[in-house]
Amino acid sequence: MCTMLIRFKSLLSELSQTHQASARTKQLHAYITRAHLFLDPFFATKIVRLYAGNGDLQSARHLFDKSPQRSVFLWNSMIRAYAQAHKFEDALSLYRNMLRNGGTQPDNFTYACILRAFHENFDEDGLRIVHGEVIVSGLEMDSVTCSALVTAYSKLGLVGEAIKVFYGMLAPDLVLWNVMISGYCYAGFWNKGLQLFREMRQNGEQPDGYTFIGLISGLLDSSLLGIGQGIHGMCLKSGFDCHAHLSSALVTMYSRFKIMNSAYAVFTNLYQPDFITWSSLITGYVQCGDYEKALTHCRNLNAQGKKLDPILIASLLVAAARSANILAGTQIHGYVVRHGLQSDVMVSSSLIDMYSKCGFLTLGIQLFRSISNRSITSYNTVISCYGLHGLASQAFKLFEEILKNGLQPDESTFSALLCACCHAGLVTHGREIFKTMQDEFSIQPRTEHCVHYVKILGMAGYLDEAYNFIWSLGQPVVDSGIWGALLSCCDANGDSELAEVVAQHLLGNEPRNGAYRVMLSNVYASDGKWEDVRQLRDGMSNAGVIKNPALSMVAV
Repeated sequence: MCTMLIRFKSLLSELSQTHQASARTKQLHAYITRAHLFLDPFFATKIVRLYAGNGDLQSARHLFDKSPQRSVFLWNSMIRAYAQAHKFEDALSLYRNMLRNGGTQPDNFTYACILRAFHENFDEDGLRIVHGEVIVSGLEMDSVTCSALVTAYSKLGLVGEAIKVFYGMLAPDLVLWNVMISGYCYAGFWNKGLQLFREMRQNGEQPDGYTFIGLISGLLDSSLLGIGQGIHGMCLKSGFDCHAHLSSALVTMYSRFKIMNSAYAVFTNLYQPDFITWSSLITGYVQCGDYEKALTHCRNLNAQGKKLDPILIASLLVAAARSANILAGTQIHGYVVRHGLQSDVMVSSSLIDMYSKCGFLTLGIQLFRSISNRSITSYNTVISCYGLHGLASQAFKLFEEILKNGLQPDESTFSALLCACCHAGLVTHGREIFKTMQDEFSIQPRTEHCVHYVKILGMAGYLDEAYNFIWSLGQPVVDSGIWGALLSCCDANGDSELAEVVAQHLLGNEPRNGAYRVMLSNVYASDGKWEDVRQLRDGMSNAGVIKNPALSMVAV
């Protein structure tokens, strides 16, 4: 019997290491059942974990229910399996059964699984209840449980509760320091994350690569570039420049700030950059408008045999659309078809948009009609494409199709419809759509809706109505994009008096924006106010204000 136990333990170990299919697990399960070894919680736990690893939760739960003896490890394995499969209700239900059972008390790993389920399910009340149960159980000082509590509270943005748990620890280890620093940065409190980092070092705790990753992740605004560069310098001094995950985070940070020279310099020092790092670099080039480099790096990535995901494919299609590179767009389309990704909503919508912006609207519409389950996102894309091509009537027909099919229009739907009215100069339709959006669908206007509506009115000569509409928004500071739309309408209509008023609002918010001054200068010129033109241009030169020149491209 002892030899049989050793043999079965060896088979279990081999199977867990090779991750073979569920059929092999079921075969082993049958052997153990015939040998009556399923009575041992050790074997039941192992088989449950194997089933869960193969995604066969039904078989895992069946074995769990049939097990006469359930250790805390068996309970934890089943709860963890549900949590990892995002079946949070099942995980919580099993946890409640464990408490009612009374024979087995939850341990720190039980609470860690349940706390993860609560924060991933965005259940603040449940999280607080389980926190109370942790305290009652006497595990409030346990490092595993505290780390899970700090993570859960931080992921839900409850950093006040997270820091209370953190400071309740007598001697937090490096993992807990990292979790709390990441929690602050994840919630947007990068300054508090830096303060905690300094406190950690003052307490004699040495940072590791994950400490710096946590700090970098909170630097989202471009004004924080200097801090990011300072943290990068500390990484180099600490000898973490070869840390793969940290280097990936640095590439992401520099790409986010559009400092692509630095992003590429870090990228080239990586021995084997992972897919996320590649994706960050390529997306960064797309956001900076360097589409050729984005497409080149994509080809390099593909040459390494790494499969592109829908998010990166959508980003590359944006690059193809903005550069009017139909050849690259069709190559990406071929990749999508070969890998069976055409059913993905993000990918299909990006393909439609790419064909439209490259001048092949008919191909985009054919692709749209070939989709069996059309989502509101796909409809919005086609409405926008119709609008950009001046085909407002087709856009309205598609909107009627949306309502007929029982789909719910969203903010993007009405933004696309208003854009279509703007391109076609349809004032009456624009007014009706703007009113319908609010009255029938309870969608409050956002900045893009207001910009389109102002241009619909202003380009048709209703400048006073557009001006009064902006004031009716009742916002302390109206977005510059809305005022800028009205200024461009003043330019088109040659209304220098209103242009001066609008320009004052704009320059008060963005004094160094040269585009607004150029538009005002154009209005003065069309009105024959050459002295005002000269003074405005001289003022721009003296203040060092520059308007970046526009660039047109034609792909041959």
